[in-house]
Amino acid sequence: MRLWSGNTASGLATWALPFVLGLAVLDRTIGAATLGLLLAARTAGFLVAVAVGGVLADRYSRRGVVLWAGLSAAAATPLLAVGLGRSLPLMLAAAVVAGAGQGACRPAFQALTAEVVDEDRRQAANAAMTLSVRATTLAGPSLTALLAVVLDAWALLLGIGVLWLVAALVPGPGARRPRTEAAGAGADGTGDDVPRRRPSFFAEFAEGLREARRHPWFLAGLGALTVVISTGYSATGVALPLVSRDKYDTGVVLAAAMTAYTLGALGGAVVVARWRPRAQGWAALAGLGLYGFAPLSLLLPVHWAVVVAAYAVAGIGIELFNVPWFTATQREVEADKLARVSSLDFMLSYGLAPLGLALIAPAIEHFGARPVLAVCAVLCFAAPAAAALVPSARGFSRRPATGAAAPND
Repeated sequence: MRLWSGNTASGLATWALPFVLGLAVLDRTIGAATLGLLLAARTAGFLVAVAVGGVLADRYSRRGVVLWAGLSAAAATPLLAVGLGRSLPLMLAAAVVAGAGQGACRPAFQALTAEVVDEDRRQAANAAMTLSVRATTLAGPSLTALLAVVLDAWALLLGIGVLWLVAALVPGPGARRPRTEAAGAGADGTGDDVPRRRPSFFAEFAEGLREARRHPWFLAGLGALTVVISTGYSATGVALPLVSRDKYDTGVVLAAAMTAYTLGALGGAVVVARWRPRAQGWAALAGLGLYGFAPLSLLLPVHWAVVVAAYAVAGIGIELFNVPWFTATQREVEADKLARVSSLDFMLSYGLAPLGLALIAPAIEHFGARPVLAVCAVLCFAAPAAAALVPSARGFSRRPATGAAAPND
């Protein structure tokens, strides 16, 4: 429960920051260009810290990394509030630190879950965590809008800082892990007096990459997820508002589709908490492929209700993928390398999403929305299908279905 509460608080704080900064644009405290710079600075901090955090969480205590990452983000958020509309350098520095706290937390929380939750309960635990994040995403805008009636952006940013304090302080301790021996062993096994040098950061990160390469299903699934997020997710993020305005002449379609996506994700999390298909990897990749219906619905001449339904299906599918994906990674990856492998996951999948947005927006302007959406829909369907061709993708495991040990690659 404590781990769930901390992870939920970090997820809510992560989501709330751009929303609150958007409110600051609406009340003219900052401009749209400043908002773009702040979000870019946060993303830069995230990308750097997610790699560093993965190494530190495997090298030291996962609980300690969560603590210091959360405290860093909690300290940066009030500084962001102090600089709001007054000092752009202060705001940018605070945004980088807040993003770094978010980035370092992600792989540490993933590895900490594997430490404190028994293997047979991890899928339900991962589903509960994603369920809480989706619920806050659904209720968050309305709650924040209500709070904005009586509180300004400065006070709301302080509230985000409090959420980061909860994320840092509430989770319980993780399991004790054996420390690396300080002294090396001699040829005769008696040891020597020469201290063993700890590998460099880059060497330890490379070790995580080698561990990821030992799992072909992980590389294939990560490739598919990266394609879907950087093309389909980004394209619909740009195109959905345009289609809602130009094709249906109303903003209701935009709001309804995004609400349907979140509701679908909630439903998917509920289903996958207990669903254990025999070919779990194939089922998860099929769920990921369902996102292709979102750009496809924006492309075709259909009633707006079909667009809303397509987004609901996409939401269901993304959680049918996410929960088994996290659970399989926690099960299959060596425990002392789990945070580094998880950091690679977040770096490539969600870290490249801003790049997708940056490239797809001008592509839509140059080629038009229809061809861009068509290409994105094809990629969203094809990438998971290609990943499913990898033999170990069937069960997200290097071990054969019979349960016998698989030979080393």
